[in-house]
Amino acid sequence: MQRKVKAPSIRVQDKDRDEKPKVDIKEMMNVPGKDEVRAVPLAAQQAVQPAAPGKVLESYELESDGVPATVTISMEPSEFVPIYKIECPEVESATQAVLDDVREKMIEQTVIPFGEVLNPDEMKNLQEKFYRKAFSLISEELPHLSIKKQRTLAGILMHNSLGLGIIEMLLQDQNLEELVINSSKESIWAYHIKLGWVKTNIYMPSETSTYNYAALIGRRVGTQITNLNPLMDAYMASGDRSNATLFPISSHGNTLTIRKFARRPWAITDFIREKTLTADVAAFLWLAIQYELNIVVAGGTASGKTSLLNVLTSFIPPNHRVISIEETRELQLPNFMHWVPLTTRPPNPEGKGEVSMLDLMVNSLRMRPDRILVGEIRRSREAEVLFEAIHTGHSVYSTLHANTAEETFRRLVNPPIDIPPTMLASLQLIAVMHRDRRRSIRRVLEIGELIASGGMGDIRIELNTIFRWIPSKDQIMQWGKSHRVLNDIRLFTGMDDDELGKNLLGKRKILEYMVKNNMNDINQVGKLVSEYYIDPEAVLKKVGHK
Repeated sequence: MQRKVKAPSIRVQDKDRDEKPKVDIKEMMNVPGKDEVRAVPLAAQQAVQPAAPGKVLESYELESDGVPATVTISMEPSEFVPIYKIECPEVESATQAVLDDVREKMIEQTVIPFGEVLNPDEMKNLQEKFYRKAFSLISEELPHLSIKKQRTLAGILMHNSLGLGIIEMLLQDQNLEELVINSSKESIWAYHIKLGWVKTNIYMPSETSTYNYAALIGRRVGTQITNLNPLMDAYMASGDRSNATLFPISSHGNTLTIRKFARRPWAITDFIREKTLTADVAAFLWLAIQYELNIVVAGGTASGKTSLLNVLTSFIPPNHRVISIEETRELQLPNFMHWVPLTTRPPNPEGKGEVSMLDLMVNSLRMRPDRILVGEIRRSREAEVLFEAIHTGHSVYSTLHANTAEETFRRLVNPPIDIPPTMLASLQLIAVMHRDRRRSIRRVLEIGELIASGGMGDIRIELNTIFRWIPSKDQIMQWGKSHRVLNDIRLFTGMDDDELGKNLLGKRKILEYMVKNNMNDINQVGKLVSEYYIDPEAVLKKVGHK
């Protein structure tokens, strides 16, 4: 029988944050107001539906901050999608009373510097301090328990106080890509990398609890979600992306969507190993990035556009200044890069303080960048500034929603983006990502180049496909010869065809060496690429290429 309990509420502060140098722990923890703390136990975060028998599809163990859990995914006779059942340790009522008392002490004793609230990089340190303090207090209150159980209770306390309760366990499941709360009337949904959409056995007890979690996420990155501003797009301290809507904008109830990103950023070697692209395609894109050609990465929703853009940044020389512009932080470059990440900011409830993508793009041109990364092109003015940056000598990389290279071209030259052919001619390459839902795989669908022709007053753009994925064979094959890209590189470097061929072959050997030696860390990959730029002969000798 489904157990539903009331979730605690969070008081939302409407005052200007600049007026408060410090924030009380209540503003940071997922707890109600002072008068309500004792009335609401920590267990009242989500209602978990008891597991029921069924055909088991997957079964595995999870652990987060010392809290163990068992996951069982089964197909139930009465359901149309798999059921994701997670079982965590249950806290007895007497132990729960002790945890509530420990949380009271944490509230009284802990004061968080305001900078730690808005700085996601400090959240991990904050959680570690909270965990150590909670473990110390629990050890004093419950000395008869084993250290393992004390750590489990400290983890549960931290999840419910600084996190999203049992949802924190779902965030630790690397098999899940997306978590979705549609309303308190139905269970939380998740997207499993093998099984697609699954229904969990977790229910939000009320619409207020969903709002509380959304508000908690927003406050930590300096934004708000209110009745006046019922839409929110924000990133979490973990790097995951969240989106929230409030009733009645979402008519069934308040929603919260969390798109998870890999805890370890993808490297180009992961893409080659998973057959997302081939070493030949990667070497070709590496050559284009090395010699500062401009690239737009296109694809459908969740096809891997941003992931591909992210792995390609490892090919940027480390002595180049990189400015990234995003609405939500998703890119993660090697830590030794000369990189300045910029993110937009929504207006406050009075409609002031907005920093748009256009503002950041215009400002980035004054920061002397060598390379500019733009999260996504959406509007005409943004695209115009982007292409103006190209014409002023900057290399630009961006993403765009489109399913093919031809569709990408049509989106760029038609409203609402509507870039004139004279400006579009400065874009050399389009890389398209594709998500095959039937096989649950992602592939580079095609690599195409734009070739300008015609006179000064009548420029025409033609699309030349260089690489294309063949679905029936699941192979990425060379479809045609490159004309524009190789001609541009010849023009600016003086290399002939033999030199270009040797260059591409050397890059392919380096990539194959990294795959063979399991170099799947972006810093490892970036370091070897940087060594190649300094002394290519030494690196080629190191990888066994003469």
